[in-house]
Amino acid sequence: MLSFIFIIITLLSLILFYYGTGRDKRVLLVNVVWIIVVGILSFSGYFENTSAKPPRFLLVLSGAILLSVFLFKRLKNNRPDVKPLLALHSLRMLIELVLYQLFLQHKIPVLMTFKGWNFDILMGISAIFILLYLLLTKKKISRSFFLIWNISGLVLLTIIVFIAILSSPLPLQQLAFDQPNIALLQFPFSFLPACIVPFVFLTHIFMLRTAWINDASKNNF
Repeated sequence: MLSFIFIIITLLSLILFYYGTGRDKRVLLVNVVWIIVVGILSFSGYFENTSAKPPRFLLVLSGAILLSVFLFKRLKNNRPDVKPLLALHSLRMLIELVLYQLFLQHKIPVLMTFKGWNFDILMGISAIFILLYLLLTKKKISRSFFLIWNISGLVLLTIIVFIAILSSPLPLQQLAFDQPNIALLQFPFSFLPACIVPFVFLTHIFMLRTAWINDASKNNF
């Protein structure tokens, strides 16, 4: 059941990213192909062989970086649609609940959950309230608040990414040796570093860039 829920979260992230960043069909195709490749490899247990050299999970990390670079170059000049992107960020609350269940199953350390050092759930909850505010009031968001919210989201995301990497059973592991981060090596949770994290990271960058460059003379976004 947990795996099914996470597959749905991944697909929703893909759809919301597509609608929120300009509906670029080439981008959609690249993302779908990447998801299929990662899905096949993780489903086969390819990443779970942690004794292989170089570590097989580096394929996911390097692929996520390359995907992020491609998406940024392709979409950087598009004006983002805030509402679908806020809906995407609201999924971070569900992801945190999934991570907590994975902790209870001894697949990730507690420091990767909201009971540890992961406060990313705050971004998911706040995204829901911001989205409801926009939908119900039809008003715009204060530009200053928008900038602070996105910067905060980037900081929290960066923190949990480093924690996840340093907790993984890789040569650079520095944390959680008693209960390492093995879930992200498995299907479908490998979609989190491979796809969802790049989507979340880039939407923050796109929204910041738009607010800073295109709306520098305005007080609302």
